[in-house]
Amino acid sequence: MQSCEISSDSTDDPLSRDLRTHRQPRIVVIGAGLAGLAATKSLLESGFTDVTVLEASDHIGGRVQSVQHGQTTLELGATWIHGANGNPVYHLAEDNGLLEHTTDGERSVGRISLYTKNGVAHYQTNSGTRIPKDLVEEFSDLYNEVYKLTQEFFQNGKPVCAESQNSVGVFTRDVVRKKIELDPDDSESTKRLKLSMLQQYLKVESCESSSPSMDEVSLSEFGEWTEIPGAHHVIPGGFMKIVDLLAQDIPSRMIRLGKPVRCIHWNYSAQQQEEIDLGGNNNRRSNGNHNDDCRCHAGANPNHGHSYPVGVECEDLESLPADHVIVTASLGVLKNRHEALFSPSLPEEKVLAIEKLGISTTDKIFLEFVEPFWSPECNSIQFVWEDEAQLEQPVYPEELWYRKICSFDVLYPPERYGYMLSGWICGQEALLMERCDDETVAETCTELLRRFTGNPDIPKPRRILRSSWGSNPYIRGSYSFTRVGSSGGDVENLAMPLPYAKSTKAPPLQVLFAGEATHRKYYSTTHGALLSGQREATRLTEMYQDLHKETTKPNM
Repeated sequence: MQSCEISSDSTDDPLSRDLRTHRQPRIVVIGAGLAGLAATKSLLESGFTDVTVLEASDHIGGRVQSVQHGQTTLELGATWIHGANGNPVYHLAEDNGLLEHTTDGERSVGRISLYTKNGVAHYQTNSGTRIPKDLVEEFSDLYNEVYKLTQEFFQNGKPVCAESQNSVGVFTRDVVRKKIELDPDDSESTKRLKLSMLQQYLKVESCESSSPSMDEVSLSEFGEWTEIPGAHHVIPGGFMKIVDLLAQDIPSRMIRLGKPVRCIHWNYSAQQQEEIDLGGNNNRRSNGNHNDDCRCHAGANPNHGHSYPVGVECEDLESLPADHVIVTASLGVLKNRHEALFSPSLPEEKVLAIEKLGISTTDKIFLEFVEPFWSPECNSIQFVWEDEAQLEQPVYPEELWYRKICSFDVLYPPERYGYMLSGWICGQEALLMERCDDETVAETCTELLRRFTGNPDIPKPRRILRSSWGSNPYIRGSYSFTRVGSSGGDVENLAMPLPYAKSTKAPPLQVLFAGEATHRKYYSTTHGALLSGQREATRLTEMYQDLHKETTKPNM
C-alpha cells in the first residue's frame, strides 16, 4: 500500500500548492440526477476538466423516470414544471422546443386537480354517490381560505399558538371544522360531508407535500416555500428530455453508472497531519472505521505526488481521490446512511438537520383501460370516506393501506394518453403498496373505483404501472418537506459545505451538498434541484478564480 503524502509545511495546504502548479482540481459528483448533472454541466462550462460523476443506478435522471408507453410517455417521477417566470427548467424546455405540443388543457395552475383545469373533479363517497358540484365548490372556497392562512405564519411573522402544535394539518383541521360546525345554513348531513371532504383534501395535500400526513408539516415554516409565478407545464416527450439536455455536453466517459458509493473519507490530509503532529502513525483507526486502509490509499496519488483531501470509496472497493466531492444524494439516503457514508462523521449541526427535515414517499399508480367508464367532463375521481369525518389524523392498519389512495386523475388529452388514470398514495401506506404485486394493486384499485362510482361493472385495467420511490435503495423517498420542529435554517445547514473551519490544514470545500432538499425556497422541486447543483458549481468556480488571482500576482 502506498504511503500517504503529507506536507510538513503547516502554513501551506496541498490545494494552494497545486493551484500554483496549475493542476486541474479533481472533482467527484455523486449522483446523476438533475442536481448532479447541472453541477457537472456548470463545472465544465467554467473550464474544469477533471470531473467524474458516480451514479449508483444503471441510468441517469435520479427522481426523473419517464417510461415509454405506446406512442406516449408516462412519468413515474418528476412530472411538472412548476411555474414559468424565471424557472430555469421551464426556460430550458421552452428554448429547446419541448413545450411546443403542450395543449392549453395541460397548462394547469390548479392545486387540487393536477393534470388539467378542463372538466370537473368528481367527489365520490364510499357509498357510491357523487357529492353535488355546488357543495364541492363551497367547501373548496372554505379550504382555500384557510390554506392561505397557513402561509401567513412565515410570510407575516404571525405567532403560532400552542393549540396548533405548529402543524399545518392540526391547524387546518381545527379551523375548517370550527367554520363548518358554526355555519347555521348547513344541515347536519351536509356538515358531515364537508368534514369528510376535509380529510380527503388533507390526503391530497400530503401527496403534494410528500409527507406521511399534513400533521407532520411545520406550520411556522410552510409559507417559506416559494411558488414561481406562471402556469404548470408538462413535457409531452417526457421529463427525461430535460435530463438529456443537461447531459448532452458531458462526455460519456465522465459518467460512471452502477457505481454506488460506500464511504466518503473527507478531511483526509488534515487528519493525517494532525496524527503526525501528535506523534501518531498512519495505522491509527479513526472512529473505529474499518475502511481506514482504503482511505489512506484513496488520499494519495502515487503517480503524481499530490495529496488529496478526500477519498471516495465505492461499493466495488474502487477508491477515487478528489479535491472536492459534490454529494447530491436524496435526504432519504442521507437519513438512512449518513453514519456509514461519511468518515469522519458529519458535524452535529448537519446530522440534526438531516434528522429534523422530513421526506416521505408519494407514489403514482397508472391504470390503463380499454375504454373510459368516466364521463367526458370528468377530470378526476376523488375518494371521500364518510366514516372518517370525525377522525383526527387517520391511521390505518396495514391491510387498509388502500384508504390512503386519495384520488385518480384522468390523463389528458386521451389522444395522447389513451384511457388512463393516475392514482396517488403517500406515506407509510405507499410503502405497503410497493410491497404488493401488480395483480393485488390492480384488483384493489378496481374495487375502490367500483365502490366509489357505484358502478359494479368497471373492468379491471388492461395494464398497471406504478412507482416505488420509497423502496428504491438509492432514493428512499420522493422529495423533502419542512417537518414540525425543523426550519429553513436546517435546509441551510444541510447545504453548508465541509469543513466548516477555515484552516490551511483543512482545504476548503471538500464536501459540498446539492439536491432539492438543500434549496431553502424551492425544496421538493426540479428547479430547486437544478439550481442547487449550479449553486455548488459556482462555489468552486468562485473559489478557484479568487485563488488563481492571488497566486498569479506579478513579482514585485
